[in-house]
Amino acid sequence: MKEKILELLKASGNDFVSGQKISEVLGVSRAAIWKHIKVIKEDGYEVEAISRKGYRIISSPDILTFEEIKNYLNTECIGKNIIYFNSIGSTNTKAKELAEMGQEHGTVIISEEQTLGRGRFGRNFLSPKYKGIWMSIILRPNILTENISKITLLGAAAVQKAIMKMGVKTSIKWPNDIILNSKKVCGILTEMSGEIDHVNYLVMGIGINVNLEKEDITTDLKDVATSIKIESGKLMDRKLLLASILNIFEELYSDFVENDSIKETLEICRKNSVLIGKEIQLINRGKVTIAKAIDISDKGELVVENSSGNVEHIVSGEVSIRGMYGYSD
Repeated sequence: MKEKILELLKASGNDFVSGQKISEVLGVSRAAIWKHIKVIKEDGYEVEAISRKGYRIISSPDILTFEEIKNYLNTECIGKNIIYFNSIGSTNTKAKELAEMGQEHGTVIISEEQTLGRGRFGRNFLSPKYKGIWMSIILRPNILTENISKITLLGAAAVQKAIMKMGVKTSIKWPNDIILNSKKVCGILTEMSGEIDHVNYLVMGIGINVNLEKEDITTDLKDVATSIKIESGKLMDRKLLLASILNIFEELYSDFVENDSIKETLEICRKNSVLIGKEIQLINRGKVTIAKAIDISDKGELVVENSSGNVEHIVSGEVSIRGMYGYSD
């Protein structure tokens, strides 16, 4: 009911909506309306209430609810169901719980803060309140497990393209990081439940440092992590960025699952790669190998040339750029 009242108020623009009209349209009492208005105010909306005129919204909070982003969203499925939290341990953990219970494809779990955010290999992921985009998308693709790694590339391409639309140029570190001025601004963690030849569901977690200040970055991360705001000097519109990511991701995802094509994704990843042409370290289970990244294959693998001159296709594993290039994972 709160969402319906909010929708009525938003639709009216600067005009007042009378309690009588809300009561008639939604079939609720004036007392119930007042209680919901109180909750709406507690959510951060500034609502003006004048006797015999009604209610109108003066300002909206910077929160990432469906009500706040739906006007920017043009997807058919991705993000049409957003489960919002003010604070949560981990959006990926919650998404997996919900996916196990049958939560529908395209559902987005998003929180203003994560207290137990994590990245690849169980690392902690910094997720302060109201300053980033911390979300997980539940996906149920009919694909072979060998193609799961491509989903992460779709996510990276969508984030890079969306940030670019906001006027900030970033790079992609294959397969799952977005880099800005040699520091990380986004990480993607894709987790799966399935059998050898069948995917039950995927959960793709995306964490973006959007409007973090320098003091928000912990001392141990200052050399490797940053935010879009720190590097660009711009306060970014989180709602617009979130919607843009979901819009672009659905386009890329649909092309993949319907046409078995990741052509646009590969174009974005290759054009904006921070690895291609550089000497890198391949770290896999503690083993470090020096190689040169030369391409991303049509299957989404990282193509490298090792010290012996042999070409290898890397499907997964820890990849980091040597310190001389400013960024190390």
